[in-house]
Amino acid sequence: MAETTHLKTTGIGVIVLAAGASRRMPNRAKQLLIYKNQTLLRRAVETALASKAAKVTVVLGASSAETSAEIEDLPVSVVLNRDYETGLSSSLVCGLNALLADSEHFNTDAETVRAVVVTLADQPFVTAAHINRLIEVFERDNVPLVAAEYNSTVGVPALFSKTLFAELARIKGDKGAKELIIKHLASAAVLPMPSAATDIDTPADFARLSRQID
Repeated sequence: MAETTHLKTTGIGVIVLAAGASRRMPNRAKQLLIYKNQTLLRRAVETALASKAAKVTVVLGASSAETSAEIEDLPVSVVLNRDYETGLSSSLVCGLNALLADSEHFNTDAETVRAVVVTLADQPFVTAAHINRLIEVFERDNVPLVAAEYNSTVGVPALFSKTLFAELARIKGDKGAKELIIKHLASAAVLPMPSAATDIDTPADFARLSRQID
């Protein structure tokens, strides 16, 4: 069970990207792999819900009937990316558009979206505390971008302020937001987050995960 918090930061949402076709995981949807009695998808979504973010949007695509059933009882907005095969960026844009369209339901004051945190369903060691830290640095330093650093690179989970939404909406291909992070790295805050280095793409990745205790 993810850690919980009742203090929500208004105007900040999380987009959980979980639309991929798991091409390197033969005959299995990696979103539905079980780790510690939970699917990777449910673990990621519950982690986002346990954070300080005011709203969670989940982007599904491949195996959508099964993945949507896995989280149908959770208080999140689910959006289907029918173009998921075109690359990770299409899911990010789909999630951002859905979150912005639903911004009137963000909180009782109908505050617009100030920032979004982008997370992946296949990073099982990312916690609510990690997401909260991204939000806290954004609130404290008023930077346009807060990114995780691991394996000598930067990536997601990452927080993007509304000043970058237009650029996020224009990204294409399968590189997700990484190019945008690198482009704005000089003005970003970077947080060491070694646990985010673990992601699950192949059967070997999952075998290693199954042997770990976090």
